[in-house]
Amino acid sequence: MHIFFSVGEPSGDQHAAHLIHALKRRRPDLDFSGFGGPQMSAAGCRLDCELTNLAVMGIFQVLPLLWTFYKLVCQAERLFRETRPDAVVLVDFPGFNWWIARKAKAAGIPVFYYLPPQLWAWASWRVRRMRKFVDHILCGLPFEPEWYAQRDLVAEYVGHPFFDEAAEYKLDESFCEEWSTSDRPIVAILPGSRNHEIDSNFPLQIRVMERVAAKFPHVQFLVACYKDRHLERCRQLLKSHGGSLNVEMFVGRTPEIVEVASCCVMVSGSVSLEMLARAKPAIVVYRIGPFTYAAFKPLVRVTSITLPNLIARQKLLPEWCVVFRPERDARAMAAVIEEWLGNPISLARATRELSKLRDEIVKVGATARTADRILAHLSPLDSARSFARAA
Repeated sequence: MHIFFSVGEPSGDQHAAHLIHALKRRRPDLDFSGFGGPQMSAAGCRLDCELTNLAVMGIFQVLPLLWTFYKLVCQAERLFRETRPDAVVLVDFPGFNWWIARKAKAAGIPVFYYLPPQLWAWASWRVRRMRKFVDHILCGLPFEPEWYAQRDLVAEYVGHPFFDEAAEYKLDESFCEEWSTSDRPIVAILPGSRNHEIDSNFPLQIRVMERVAAKFPHVQFLVACYKDRHLERCRQLLKSHGGSLNVEMFVGRTPEIVEVASCCVMVSGSVSLEMLARAKPAIVVYRIGPFTYAAFKPLVRVTSITLPNLIARQKLLPEWCVVFRPERDARAMAAVIEEWLGNPISLARATRELSKLRDEIVKVGATARTADRILAHLSPLDSARSFARAA
């Protein structure tokens, strides 16, 4: 049996890699190929394209890549015709993956959408595409199946794999011990996992660091970078900004940095679930241009940009969508960090609220449940093919 994956986000690469491992444990004979990232490749998936290198958001970031995406869709159509996989599994990345779903459906291949796009948050009319091109919806958030049911679609809640990955991850004890014994308060800085996110948000995070350091000169900032090139870019931006801050930068140390920090300044994304899993107070920022803001604002149907806030239906993590007044927003963000660093009771209250939500909704086993559901849906097809070959 052959399963084709299409995954465009770095976080999706991680989730898909774990899913591939879970599927292989159940069915060692499975064959995997598709579009994805290095973690999927390491898990045994043959990559026809390293799609995660093209992860972008926003109209003006996507436009230069349209021809590249078009050629990849044509490549997928050809692969579906020539190799005919038994299933296509999509992970988020909707702008591109809708087209992959369309081509797979036209070829008569079952389509699974694992961790579907947040249709309930913006542009909910896209649910028509889900109805037309997707056979099985496997949701990561507890309220999503009800949202789909209200629109006459069946969706299964499998849980979010991030909590599996956080539970399985073994922290580097030496790293944690080294920084936990520091007599300085530690603030974690998470600048995002895409190149354009770092360019847009890290300069703003630097402003926040400068304001916090002006009030707490002994504070230590630890920057958690996703890739080496992101670390180099952060260094360039920090150097060009001037000034002196107590900053250390690392790659591949996000869980450890979050663990040892008193609090965090993070770019909005799935890493917010790390904050929830570790009950770590954080402020959330996402900076977008005024034209992108004007284009997407009429489509948005939620009042939060952060998953824990959406799940809790309250602002547990203070957040800012920065468009017009970055200096004002940086001042407001710094004020929250200063309150947490200067008032242990306030920090403990924020930690307690996150711990309560974590205890209510976090459960492990999402990856195993997803693998079981995919194989359960495919087993009748597999049996039919085996019978046909025997006949």
